Amino acid sequence: MEEVENKQVILKHYVKGFPKESDMGTRTTKTKLNLEGSSSGQVLVKNLYLSCDPYMRNRMSKTEGSYIDSFTPDSPIGGYGVGKVLDSTHPDFQKGDLIWGFTGWEEYSIVSPAQFSHFKIEHTDVPLSYYTGILGMPGMTAYAGFFKVCSPKKGEKVFISAASGAVGQLVGQFAKSFGCYVVGSAGSKEKVDLLKSKLGFDDAFNYKEEQDLVAALKRYFPEGIDIYFENVGGKMLDAVLLNMNNHGRIAACGMISQYNREEPEGAQNLFCVVTKRIRMEGFLVFDYYDQYPEFLEMILPLIREGKITYIEDIVEGLENAPSALIGLFLGRNVGKQVVAITSV
Repeated sequence: MEEVENKQVILKHYVKGFPKESDMGTRTTKTKLNLEGSSSGQVLVKNLYLSCDPYMRNRMSKTEGSYIDSFTPDSPIGGYGVGKVLDSTHPDFQKGDLIWGFTGWEEYSIVSPAQFSHFKIEHTDVPLSYYTGILGMPGMTAYAGFFKVCSPKKGEKVFISAASGAVGQLVGQFAKSFGCYVVGSAGSKEKVDLLKSKLGFDDAFNYKEEQDLVAALKRYFPEGIDIYFENVGGKMLDAVLLNMNNHGRIAACGMISQYNREEPEGAQNLFCVVTKRIRMEGFLVFDYYDQYPEFLEMILPLIREGKITYIEDIVEGLENAPSALIGLFLGRNVGKQVVAITSV
């Protein structure tokens, strides 16, 4: 039975405060290249691309009652990825299939699709790395959050925080194609220029250059905000609440400003939810995966016809994955952060 070396990225210990590359490490183990003797319903994959996503920060800490388990110290961390099936005891997946879904941060993983959603990749005329982003979890998040949670109407005014990220860049383009006025915030001049010049936003600003976020939003939205796609939380959310219109909608997708804080910031302006009759709804993409075929029908023609732009930031090599993940929280990435492990 053939065995090969399997490089892994592990979490050394639970993390408090801002994570560091040194909180993770690499090691090499051995793995068998078949599932002989394994229980039914498992799939052995060779990982090709790994996705770096903000939610992974919470899994680096010991948490109770979360929607997803914490990582286990001294074990490989995990997240979304794209892989090629090497062996399968699952009826829906065969050797040679390409799939995307949860996997380990390692060269080879045994996954159990019954426990986590996995999807067979049917369309390979687009880059496989897209299934970590625009055709994967971030794409579905943008689609569900904007169209299903926000219930947009043509002509409405939409604000997106962390707008140059994997989800935000898509929400902005969906909103523009729907006939909305769209403004995004980001953390550098380069990202602001990207939003305006490549991604088609009506306007954008660097939140780090604004002394008064309430005044900045008033400047960009003199008639108020109808829809806020929330990726940041904290002071940004507080400022948005004061600028929301009556009966506005907020899709709470993430709150990256809070992930590395030992004590979360409290919101000061939540009474606006009452006085302005704002609907603020948190959501998890898992709840919408049954609509993935519908999403593909919409997004694939846009990609093929060049009607949507998607920016990726790809680093090569599993050994560079910890740096790429930490870079998310330092704002180093421009677009969707992906780790390429190997070619097909």
